[in-house]
Amino acid sequence: MSYLLKYVKTSIVKKQLMAVTGLLLSGFLLTHMAGNCLIYIGPEFFNTYAHKLISNPFIYVAEAILALIFLAHSALAILVTLENKAARPDPYYVSVHSGRGATFASSTMPITGIILLTFLIWHVVSLKFGAHYEATYNGVVMRDLHKLVIEYFQVEWHVGLYILGMAAAGLHVSHGFWSAFQSLGVNHPKYNCCIHFISKAYGIFVALGYSAFPIYCYLQGGN
Repeated sequence: MSYLLKYVKTSIVKKQLMAVTGLLLSGFLLTHMAGNCLIYIGPEFFNTYAHKLISNPFIYVAEAILALIFLAHSALAILVTLENKAARPDPYYVSVHSGRGATFASSTMPITGIILLTFLIWHVVSLKFGAHYEATYNGVVMRDLHKLVIEYFQVEWHVGLYILGMAAAGLHVSHGFWSAFQSLGVNHPKYNCCIHFISKAYGIFVALGYSAFPIYCYLQGGN
């Protein structure tokens, strides 16, 4: 048991756990984006989808699990960052002499992580606990989230902050996705280029896909 506890406390295990939680969060980003895309079809599709999620009795369990994954990923990131700084106090020496120069995405991971945490809190408070409107479809009364988000994104700085948050998300996952596979041991010249390309493409897809959402809502208000 003591050996197991000692093993879990090692830096390698922390990085692997951070990689797994990061990949799980990356998967959530895609599913959440897919749900957002229903707004392009119309109010009924968007509201019905949201109602099915909210009325599902397991939604609170899912949200709790997601919150735990996010908190675990954040805590592990902080621990790994502090350990790396303690082990390598001279970043210039590491960058130049190890042959592993940092990219903009990798060097700004702590910053984009903080931006994402701040954005998440703002996003949940503003929309999940925002104004309550109702709509009725086929005799079923449900929350009109379509009206809420359209109304919310009529404020220009709301749109700007959302896009800023999603730009940070895209930059974060563009490196995080690649780093996760490295931490899990998927590191081979035959696959590295492909994984690196997918990571960057995924980051761009996340940033653009999510940024289109508030812009669309803003434009709808002008109709």
